[in-house]
Amino acid sequence: MTEFKTYQDLLQRKDQPPGSSWGLFDNPQRGMAELAGTAQVLRGVSSVTDGRTFSLDYTLDHFAPGIVGSRQAPHHEITSSHRDQRDDRLDGFWLQGSSHLDGLRHRRHHQYGFYNGFSDAAVADDPDVLGVEHWAAQPIVGRGIVIDVAGYLAEAGRPLSHLDGSLIEPEDLDAALARQKVSFEPGDIALIHTGWGEWWTSEASTEQKREIAQNLRFSGLRNSEQTIAWFWDRQVALVGSDTAALEVLPVVPESTYGGDTDNGLIHQDLIALLGLPIGELWKLGEIVQDSYATGRWDALVVVKPLALRGGVGTPANALAIR
Repeated sequence: MTEFKTYQDLLQRKDQPPGSSWGLFDNPQRGMAELAGTAQVLRGVSSVTDGRTFSLDYTLDHFAPGIVGSRQAPHHEITSSHRDQRDDRLDGFWLQGSSHLDGLRHRRHHQYGFYNGFSDAAVADDPDVLGVEHWAAQPIVGRGIVIDVAGYLAEAGRPLSHLDGSLIEPEDLDAALARQKVSFEPGDIALIHTGWGEWWTSEASTEQKREIAQNLRFSGLRNSEQTIAWFWDRQVALVGSDTAALEVLPVVPESTYGGDTDNGLIHQDLIALLGLPIGELWKLGEIVQDSYATGRWDALVVVKPLALRGGVGTPANALAIR
């Protein structure tokens, strides 16, 4: 890892695809989650002082009737074989329909394929290749740092407009951290708060929600090399944001990423090349409020995905402890 300290170093790779972390981690199935090792877990544990917990998940049906395409809320059916017993089942359960993680099977790179060079055939035929169960078997745990980019931009006179789908620059994240007087360390978990989740929940009208979902217009980070570099240069083990796609949609016109399938998105590079676990639609409002009340921006964060072999994505099942 020492020879690839920066994203610019990664772009110079000759042994593997440029801009990739392929072959750099002991476990080829976990990507940048490997950065959250024992030292990072202990650093996170040191953030726990009074035992308060915060769920970072919305309910499975919170975003009904669904935000992206066919990802509708599941139908919950309760059955009973007699008056003293209950079972339940979910029908139409889209694992990325509410607070979730994008797994390493979620995107292949249009030119280089799946993360760490696993073939299309291996991903199709072997449920043990790149599934979310590799994050479930060794949960992603470490120090989480809340980054209130919404608060920073509002204070700077550039408040986000989620109705319009605001663009967030990677340098805005650094400015928010500086405002909070917090330093990000390698292996930390980034919790990016834009206020999108609270806006969708409490302010957006039904018609606005329908129009935004139809047009896929979401606030998010710029689709750029600088954004990709931000995550690698800071050695982020996982990013969780309260937005629908982490990156801005529609993509910026000048983006050259994503080939002819993702058409400007940097998801391919973040997932298939870097191996970054990406959390979307996370519930961050409560912990942000607590951060302002206490002056604390760190917490122990625990992410335990579903133990689903070959899973492409998973509910986040994430919590923070202070």
